[in-house]
Amino acid sequence: MKWFLKLLLTAVAVFVLQKILPGITVDNYTDAIWVALVIGILNSFIRPLLIFLTLPATLITFGLFLFVINAAMIQLAGYFLDSFTVTSFWWALLFSMLLSILQPILHSILGEEDKRS
Repeated sequence: MKWFLKLLLTAVAVFVLQKILPGITVDNYTDAIWVALVIGILNSFIRPLLIFLTLPATLITFGLFLFVINAAMIQLAGYFLDSFTVTSFWWALLFSMLLSILQPILHSILGEEDKRS
């Protein structure tokens, strides 16, 4: 149940960010749910593989290359979904950074405490 609520909150974040950023478009809220789902699937399966393959670049840049991987995941989601448009890499980069900031704030609404102590 919490997984579904997190998905909906991520969709809210996607929908809000597309209103703020002119380089990102989502047709409607239902499509924002699909975007959140596709981003979640890509982050679960493709992102770990990319992190492993680009480990030397990530280590040399002290982890900053992970921003590039996040932007690539956003652009890949735009490739898979016709209703989600990302006009450039830079908009994808900014979108991924803002989404990374906004998601924990919205997920805190669920009252989940961080158990990694």
